[in-house]
Amino acid sequence: MAKIEIDKNSGFCFGVTTAIRKAEEELDRSGRLYCLGDIVHNAEEVERLREKGLITITHEQLHELRDVKVLLRAHGEPPETYRIARRNNIEIIDATCPVVLKLQQRIKATFDSTRNKSDAERPQIVIYGKRGHAEVNGLVGQTEDTAIVVEGPDGLDKVDFSLPVALYSQTTKPLEGFKEIIEVISAAKKENPDFTYYDTICRSVANRVPHLRRFAADKEIVLFVAGAKSSNGRVLFNECRSVNPRTHLIASPDEIDPAWLEGVDNIGICGATSTPGWLMERVSERVDALTSGQENTSANG
Repeated sequence: MAKIEIDKNSGFCFGVTTAIRKAEEELDRSGRLYCLGDIVHNAEEVERLREKGLITITHEQLHELRDVKVLLRAHGEPPETYRIARRNNIEIIDATCPVVLKLQQRIKATFDSTRNKSDAERPQIVIYGKRGHAEVNGLVGQTEDTAIVVEGPDGLDKVDFSLPVALYSQTTKPLEGFKEIIEVISAAKKENPDFTYYDTICRSVANRVPHLRRFAADKEIVLFVAGAKSSNGRVLFNECRSVNPRTHLIASPDEIDPAWLEGVDNIGICGATSTPGWLMERVSERVDALTSGQENTSANG
C-alpha cells in the first residue's frame, strides 16, 4: 500500500484562521454575514462558508449596503473602506492580520511624517508586491495612492533614484526577491544613499519555503492543493516543483489524474496558506481509494 503523507505545516496561516473563526462565530449567531472579497483564495472553502450564510461582496456593492455587518478579511483594507462603512452605518468585523495591520501603520506613519517635506526630502514609498493584490491595495491606500508598487527589479524604472526611497514589502513575498530589490536600489543610489528599507515579510509564511522544499524532495510525487486565485499557492507550488518535477497543482480531489499514482509508493500532499486542512484530508482520502483499488484507476475520477 502506498504511503500518503500530508505536510503538517501546510494549510491556513494565523491570519486566515482568525478571519474564518470570526466569520463562523458571527454566522453561528445570526446566520448571515457579508465579506468584502473572498475570505480566502480557495473556492472550496468559500463555498463551505457560503452554505453557512457568508455573502461575498465587491467594493462596488459595499457602497450600496446599509445597516449590516461586513467582515474585512486578513488581507486588510485601505482607509476609504472604513470611511464608507461609517457613512453607511456598517458594522465592521475586522479580521485584518496583525502582521498586515502593523505594516499598514508603519507605511502610514512614514507617509504622514513626511507629507509636509519638500519633494527633495520626502521619500518615495516603494512597495514590493503584486499589483492589484488585496493586501497591496490596502498598503497603497495608506499613502493616498501615491506609493510605487514593483513586482520585481524591472519595475524599479518608475523610481527616481536621485530622491529618497523607503522600501516595504507585501507580507507574503519571498525573502529572496526582497533582497534582490534591496541590492538593485542600493547599487543605483550609491551617489545618493538616502535609502531605508523595512523587512516586513511574514516569517510564518516565508519559513514554509525551505520546509516545503525538504518535504517535496523525498516524495515520489507531490499533490499541491491550492485555489486558482491563490498567488501564495503558485509561489509555493513552484518551490515544490523546483525540487520535485512530479509535483501536480490541484484545486480539489476531482482533479487527481489516476495515472499519476500508478506504481508510486510515496505520495506527499501539501498546500498554500489559503488551503484548508479538511481539503487536503479529502485529497488524501481519494489518493488512498485510488491506490488501494477502491476506485477505478482507469478513469479520471
